[in-house]
Amino acid sequence: MIAPVTAHVAFDKAADYFGIRMKKIPVDASYRADIKAVKKAITRNTIALVGSAPAFPHGTIDPIVELSELAREQGIGFHTDACLGGFVLPWAEKLGYPVPPYDFRLPGVTSMSADTHKYGYAAKGTSVVLYRGLELRRYQYFTATDWPGGLYFSPTFAGSRPGALSAACWASLVSMGEAGYLDATRKILESADKIREGIECIPELTVLGDPLWVIAFASPSLDIYRVLDEMSTRGWSLNGLHKPIAVHIAVTLRHTQPGVPERFLADLQASVEAVKANPEAGGGMAPVYSMAATLPMRGMVSELLRRYIDVLYKV
Repeated sequence: MIAPVTAHVAFDKAADYFGIRMKKIPVDASYRADIKAVKKAITRNTIALVGSAPAFPHGTIDPIVELSELAREQGIGFHTDACLGGFVLPWAEKLGYPVPPYDFRLPGVTSMSADTHKYGYAAKGTSVVLYRGLELRRYQYFTATDWPGGLYFSPTFAGSRPGALSAACWASLVSMGEAGYLDATRKILESADKIREGIECIPELTVLGDPLWVIAFASPSLDIYRVLDEMSTRGWSLNGLHKPIAVHIAVTLRHTQPGVPERFLADLQASVEAVKANPEAGGGMAPVYSMAATLPMRGMVSELLRRYIDVLYKV
């Protein structure tokens, strides 16, 4: 399976579970999958390509048109990961934003995923996977006909899923409706435009790629993780990123309330000034993020994460 380094780690998880070799390819200067690198990586053992719409780290949409056509030419599967964008991009396109094709309109796309619990405004546990045809979907089914407990079938890897969650998800979708999603997307993208423009006006910060509403930014002169810590003390929850070292904000409906984008930018400017005034200050999560990003022994980082999970399960 070939995927850009920015693809969600769920693909690494699947590859680990099923013994599939994962080939990671780099992204270009715009933080989108490098098509030339994908072409070089394909062999006769390649079973699928992956592209994100958009990728979680930098909010950029991979060149799905080119990637899916490459997969079609090779006779292999192509998966569009629209978990983050599945309930934004269709409405953004209707609103006139520059959204490239990413779905089954492209003949090379064989499957897609979308998270209802993100911008679908439903509860977790109801994410969906879509297939181009019924034949491909049947590969996820499991049936048993000779079990003493009777006939058994399961449509998904997860097995039993709560009916109440599915019902609540359906209720959220029909309650929002097309008009609701269009309005929510318009507010999010307009607020994201304000936030992105404001970040670009801060000399010490640089926006990565060309994002629509998941905006990643770095700093050539400051410890960006220190800026993240400063923003945390002001009530903002940002995500720390690695490779390159950066942070991002995923703009949501909460950020579209009157005055919120302006307050975010004011607090961001104040955080930058605070780090400039005290560049050597310690504490917070900055040292942890910095260590995790730079420690060459990745196995050690993995073991630390496993031990953290052990602590979570400790009674």
